[in-house]
Amino acid sequence: MALCAKKRPPEEERRARANDREYNEKFQYASNCIKTSKYNILTFLPVNLFEQFQEVANTYFLFLLILQLIPQVSSLSWFTTIVPLVLVLAITAVKDATDDYFRHKSDNQVNNRQSQVLINGSLQQEQWMNVCVGDIIKLENNQFVAADLLLLSSSEPHGLCYIETAELDGETNMKVRQAIPVTSELGDISRLAKFDGEVVCEPPNNKLDRFSGTLYWKESKFPLSNQNTLLRGCVLRNTEWCFGLVVFAGPDTKLMQNSGRTKFKRTSIDRLMNTLVLWIFGFLVCMGVILAIGNAIWEHEVGTRFQAYLPWDEAVDSAFFSGFLSFWSYIIILNTVVPISLYVSVEVIRLGHSYFINWDKKMFCVKRRTPAEARTTTLNEELGQVEYVFSDKTGTLTQNIMVFNKCSISGRSYGDVFDVLGHKAELGERPEPVDFSFNPLADKKFLFWDPTLLEAVKMGDPHTHEFFRLLSLCHTVMSEEKNEGELYYKAQSPDEGALVTAARNFGFVFRSRTPKTITVYEMGIAVTYQLLAILDFNNIRKRMSVIVRNPEGRIRLYCKGADTILLDRLHPSTQELLSTTTDHLNEYAGEGLRTLVLAYKDLDEEYYGEWAQRRLQASLAQDSREDRLASVYEEVESDMVLLGATAIEDKLQQGVPETIALLTLANIKIWVLTGDKQETAVNIGYSCKMLTDDMTEVFVVTGHTVLEVREELRKAREKMMDSPYAVGNGLPCPEKCSSAKLTSVLEAVAGEYALVINGHSLAHALEADMELEFLETACACKAVICCRVTPLQKAQVVELVKKHKKAVTLAIGDGANDVSMIKTAHIGVGISGQEGIQAVLASDYSFSQFKFLQRLLLVHGRWSYLRMCKFLCYFFYKNFAFTMVHFWFGFFCGFSAQTVYDQYFITLYNIVYTSLPVLAMGVFDQDVPEQRSMEYPKLYEPGQLNLLFNKREFFICIAQGIYTSVLMFFIPYGVFAEATRDDGTQLADYQSFAVTVATSLVIVVSVQV
Repeated sequence: MALCAKKRPPEEERRARANDREYNEKFQYASNCIKTSKYNILTFLPVNLFEQFQEVANTYFLFLLILQLIPQVSSLSWFTTIVPLVLVLAITAVKDATDDYFRHKSDNQVNNRQSQVLINGSLQQEQWMNVCVGDIIKLENNQFVAADLLLLSSSEPHGLCYIETAELDGETNMKVRQAIPVTSELGDISRLAKFDGEVVCEPPNNKLDRFSGTLYWKESKFPLSNQNTLLRGCVLRNTEWCFGLVVFAGPDTKLMQNSGRTKFKRTSIDRLMNTLVLWIFGFLVCMGVILAIGNAIWEHEVGTRFQAYLPWDEAVDSAFFSGFLSFWSYIIILNTVVPISLYVSVEVIRLGHSYFINWDKKMFCVKRRTPAEARTTTLNEELGQVEYVFSDKTGTLTQNIMVFNKCSISGRSYGDVFDVLGHKAELGERPEPVDFSFNPLADKKFLFWDPTLLEAVKMGDPHTHEFFRLLSLCHTVMSEEKNEGELYYKAQSPDEGALVTAARNFGFVFRSRTPKTITVYEMGIAVTYQLLAILDFNNIRKRMSVIVRNPEGRIRLYCKGADTILLDRLHPSTQELLSTTTDHLNEYAGEGLRTLVLAYKDLDEEYYGEWAQRRLQASLAQDSREDRLASVYEEVESDMVLLGATAIEDKLQQGVPETIALLTLANIKIWVLTGDKQETAVNIGYSCKMLTDDMTEVFVVTGHTVLEVREELRKAREKMMDSPYAVGNGLPCPEKCSSAKLTSVLEAVAGEYALVINGHSLAHALEADMELEFLETACACKAVICCRVTPLQKAQVVELVKKHKKAVTLAIGDGANDVSMIKTAHIGVGISGQEGIQAVLASDYSFSQFKFLQRLLLVHGRWSYLRMCKFLCYFFYKNFAFTMVHFWFGFFCGFSAQTVYDQYFITLYNIVYTSLPVLAMGVFDQDVPEQRSMEYPKLYEPGQLNLLFNKREFFICIAQGIYTSVLMFFIPYGVFAEATRDDGTQLADYQSFAVTVATSLVIVVSVQV
């Protein structure tokens, strides 16, 4: 295991030579042994104790224990502190040890898996932990990939292999990887044993979708990309065998690089408690000082007279020193104002609340068999204080199940059905769907309502044929044919799957692909296209292209992408068609449909040859490879001819409008952050009742420059203030009044407003000199929709609200592009949907449908907040009532640090005598039934305003506790002081008084619950 933890200097580049362990060892690369455990048998006790004493409370109680071991100071036996402290440390240690045991078990299981490694010309069985960088290993079907590999060859033609990446990104659809042509022929062991190529690539990193490297072999250079790699954690599927060269091993693999711990989140109550504990400690010191001064005065004035039979301890030589020792004695006695059991009880209550969320059958999705899951136990009460919800749209508010709905081809729109009078037919009035029986390969689940599109295809309209040809060629879908004619498409995104399925039904059936060809059945005739290049889609390019050569030898580029990107890259001759298609796009977006634009471009042989050479050079570049490739792609994707546009429907999830309406009534502001275009997002906003016709105004910010955005925001604020001079005659508001003052004025304005802002406008609005203006305007609105935003902008918007508003934020999303937003918010919620589980893995809570959010916040969140607040108020009350009795007693016992109660009672007061009532209240208390919480969402507001536990409530509890302690001490004292028995002897002794006070206290504080 020592190998696993070995530290190495940071790498600038990785060099790995095949079949040469001696050469690779000089770089001291990590072995393939992984270690996720924290302890071993020798280090567990010291390391675990060190970690536990990082907690201020534990250190404080250790300090008290040390004081109690000093005879001159100790007024209580050491067991009064050591018993609860050891109990807490032991429970935590057992929990940590159990967790670590399972980590050890998992590590050993993984490290001892067997792998076939090529050593000295033959395949040998080796444990995973003994695999080294530069080794060539053989994988067989359904085996896990042992390390990050460069794929060298496989059993499939052209060096193809298929993998499943569920353990990496949660996606269960298969992905294809391909060996570079020069190594794909190395299929037999003898040739692989002689392979001595050297890989030079980027250092270890956590980017799952990127790899940049070069293979040097036989005095030639070959570019390597993510398509040529197999990552640890993937599973080989539908491939008999493959060989790979280990590039990254163990902790350097992308799987392990992504397993870093997420940032620890604390609740506002936690932060307040830490402040209050410091105040209480200050109060404790003040009480200790008062009693110490009293002791010094008493010893000086009175105690000196009793020296004969009440002598001072040997070490005490003055009244002042006696007072000094008395101070520490009282610190020990009065420490129960902050008992260690407080922290234990809080964790027990939070754990109980988490189980209630996990066990809630009303948040269980039967369709996916997915329960709600509290992935953290530290944030439950903050669920009752949320003011801002930031939501993704696709897959969170919508189902992320895409249906091909409409299209525009060469200026004509298809998809609407008209009645005999020429009016659009509504959904219930639609005739039978289009009959695709002419096509034996059609998908029977596919429905389309406009028969004119199929007629255009059958009549051989060239534009329509080219449109569906593009859809059948420009994609990364994998096709699987289990039985003759039964095609199954495996797409990396639901959009892509919907478009290829549409082309399939209209007679352009994508049948199969190899690394160099794509076979399409066009109206029943098999046509094989030579695939020359794939220009990948990414979040920056927002488009994807393929370059193919048809059987006649003509080279054509097909491109599909976002309208904002593609419309700028069209040939000027398509202006008239562009205008018509833009109208159709706006119409589709207005109906809430997701749109893509399609275009093509013919390339001549000479130009393509030159361009392919430039692409090869860019792909071989050691630095800025991605930028160079993007530049080369940009060059060829210009002056394209517009074909048309597609419109895909993504239906709302069940219960979304009702949930949003209910959360809005609970004074929770909903912000939708989406990558979709403005019209689509606005339409969905109306569909889910975020935007309503009753709203006073919906402001739309679309400015392209800083000045335009600032002006639009200013006008929005002026309208909200209902006065053109309210915000300072056009000057930026920070120059006229403080942001806090303006925000409070804006948020108090009458009327309901909404704000819609585009991505390019948001980029300006988030700049340092304008972010406050944007925030003030947005926070005064009931709903905010940010369109065309990047994952980074999502996180920036959340961070902005977190930084400037004293409000709890919650982010909810379902995809990898939502992870940064989920991690940034106070509370992150992941939806286990169609886009893998990366959002769930990064979240604090997860479930499968957006509608469960109302129950998480309005029921579980509200109850958790209520219970925790009542628990803390009661806990501080009962402990001040218990502890302050010692303070009053000090004035009657010569400030000698004599305790009122029996030492066992002091030890067991919080652990036994008063523990169950307060725990039961903290775990089970309900002020109203769950139905009432949902029916009256205004009940949620006390949490947002932090009314139930704050500094004022704390001081009220303390005052009540002190008042109770006065009654608990002085009433029994008054009764016992002068009381006598029938025979004239004193009725009370110290023990009777102590038992009476203790019994009264337990009864009174228990009744207070």
